[in-house]
Amino acid sequence: MTTQNKDQLFRFLFEELGVRGEIISLDKSWKTALSIHSYPPVVAEQLGQALAASLLLSATLKFDGSLILQIQSDGPIRMLVAQSSNQQSVRGLAHWNGDIRHGNLPSLFGEGRLVLTIKPDNGKAYQGIVSLEGESLADAIESYFSQSEQLKTRLWFAVDGDRAVGLLLQELPAQDDEQSGWQHVETLADTITQKELLSLSSEDVIYRLFHEESVRLYDPQPVEFKCDCSREKVETSLLTLGRNELTDLLKERGIIEADCDFCNQQYRFNTADIEEVFNAKPENTKPTVH
Repeated sequence: MTTQNKDQLFRFLFEELGVRGEIISLDKSWKTALSIHSYPPVVAEQLGQALAASLLLSATLKFDGSLILQIQSDGPIRMLVAQSSNQQSVRGLAHWNGDIRHGNLPSLFGEGRLVLTIKPDNGKAYQGIVSLEGESLADAIESYFSQSEQLKTRLWFAVDGDRAVGLLLQELPAQDDEQSGWQHVETLADTITQKELLSLSSEDVIYRLFHEESVRLYDPQPVEFKCDCSREKVETSLLTLGRNELTDLLKERGIIEADCDFCNQQYRFNTADIEEVFNAKPENTKPTVH
């Protein structure tokens, strides 16, 4: 790599072919995600793909806010969530049941749905929901774009204990008499192997696949694993329970505990803390729930 930070997202454009691309490499941020929960290897692989996917998808949008990729299902992996922001921060988690063996998407998730939510900092959120289809997470996301956005989109992922890498190609709307080079670029990208994605730098992957094409490579953007939970957000959530219910909880337990599943940050509130919360934010205040 050209810099010490290996957690980077590169955008690139095939100027003469009407196709754009992105490649994401997660190293330190991926190891941070793995250190928070003890994931079985199969679950970790799906989470790594989801983290990479959320960053790739959010980078295709021009907005200030976050994108949430979520799978809800009735299979062994019952929930998978990855959230990324326009600042290229990412967090994620997975919930699963029992021992899980390697398999395709249906065997890992069963019946389920893929939910993509775009939450701008200002304005209304947008949510797209499709049935979980295909043999892999890449297939499911590609199906989403085919059904909801009607954009030709392809993704490739590779994940191990050290890195999570994702590659995205997306066809741009044709301009005037411009001929799309989608099939040509897609064929080239299909020659990449998981071993190459994990062992080569992002620049080398782009060169390996597209060195004979006219490609504009934009400056890389740093990526980090970062959770946006805070004590203030937990306090806002507690307000929705009401003073009486919180008082009953304090009598029963002596302390109210709230943990963030994304980063394992622990928040504790005693009687004095709860009183301070309600004194600062009266009960008739309507909080925004995050």
